[in-house]
Amino acid sequence: MAKSSQNKSARETMMLTEPMSKIIPKLAIPTIIAFLINSIYSLADTYFVSSLGTNATAAVSVNNSLDQLIMMAGSLLAIGANSYIARLLGARQKEEASRVLSTCFFLAMGVGAFIMVAGIAFMEPMVRLLGATDTCMQYSIDYATYVLYAAPFMAANFVMNQCLRSEGSAMLSMIGMGFGGILNCFLDPIFIFNLNMGVAGASLATAISKLVSFAILIFPYITRRSMLHLSIKKIHIKWSILEEVISIGTPSMCRTGLSVISGILINNVAGGISDSVLAGIGVSTKVMMFPMGLVLGFGNGFQPVSGFNWGAKRFDRVRDSYTFSAKVSAIGSIITGFALAFFAPQVISLFTETDPEMLALGSLCIRLQCIVLPVHAWVTVVNMFCGALGYARYAFILATTRQGTCFIPILYPMAYIFGSIGVVSVQAVADVLSIIPAIPIIKKMHKTIDTEEQKFLQESNGENASLPISENN
Repeated sequence: MAKSSQNKSARETMMLTEPMSKIIPKLAIPTIIAFLINSIYSLADTYFVSSLGTNATAAVSVNNSLDQLIMMAGSLLAIGANSYIARLLGARQKEEASRVLSTCFFLAMGVGAFIMVAGIAFMEPMVRLLGATDTCMQYSIDYATYVLYAAPFMAANFVMNQCLRSEGSAMLSMIGMGFGGILNCFLDPIFIFNLNMGVAGASLATAISKLVSFAILIFPYITRRSMLHLSIKKIHIKWSILEEVISIGTPSMCRTGLSVISGILINNVAGGISDSVLAGIGVSTKVMMFPMGLVLGFGNGFQPVSGFNWGAKRFDRVRDSYTFSAKVSAIGSIITGFALAFFAPQVISLFTETDPEMLALGSLCIRLQCIVLPVHAWVTVVNMFCGALGYARYAFILATTRQGTCFIPILYPMAYIFGSIGVVSVQAVADVLSIIPAIPIIKKMHKTIDTEEQKFLQESNGENASLPISENN
């Protein structure tokens, strides 16, 4: 118990004293690795299934939206809990932080269970809505089945993963996400080919991997090795908790929800052209998860640092966290984007050998998004910065731009005017447009930090002035 207390104290000291160039990479690198591993196993499904043909590949692309739908169930609670818990820990309110964790964990399990039941009950209409064509319908059903069974655990995983990061335990988060991803890569060929399960095998491999991740992520909580305690007895559904969690989590949920909507829309538009276009966009989306994982992983590394120091009134470190993260994200996205754009045709060729249309369109989609990757990286940092400090309205505005307000309005006009070229270009154009609201928002955030710092200094000086003067002085 004494060792556990020392570890918790060390984590608090780390959050408040270590240089940003040390603490943010320390928290971000495990998260980045976990994101990259998840990207690998997501691509592994597509890679092994691609040997079954373009129609099967298109089915996996359709079910990207199902994965995002389940993620949306957890993101509302997970992102909100991450921000709120980080601020509570910075203010040394650990018991309240544990209540937030427990409440969000069990609520996520419940929401995931609802998606599972509803999805299984309305399977065919669901995959049709997600964008499945007649030629890939059965493949889509096969892939969705086992993933739905794992939905409650996938939603809860998201909560545990985010809350471990909020207390500075990014390594534990990485192990939970990463081990499941690696396991999936090994299970895919066994179930798809050795057991002759086809697309359903990829789905079963994913479901088993998510269950294993759940067991790993919950271990530090049930063994009390974390700063927070997870218990059904700590469930405390009250408005003060729900308001904080929902206000911060709503932007993330909306972002994921808009990803689902935009994914469904673009799947239906692409599928209306051909399965090759649908498969090309689906594969390029999964390939782009690698640079996006770098951006999101780094953002998830700096977000708890910003939130913790905001709660502790360390405004200098709040500013430093943003400045450091913005610079590193920009440099990293430029380097990564250039490398991936250069090898885009070779990457897409891994998923098709006989479909030149899929190869050409998938390569173009990757290259366009790589060109504007630095813009997306900076907007993401600003978005997470707003969420970390509890400014839900600004976070909401930025969260809904990339695949919402800047994406949906231009999808159909670009598809109508430019055809398949317009469809694969939409995301890159939306990324550029998302910078428009980000610039004034970050200016307002800097002014807010200055104002809060001045207020805190005035209150501190007032308290010092009211203290009695010692007789020895």
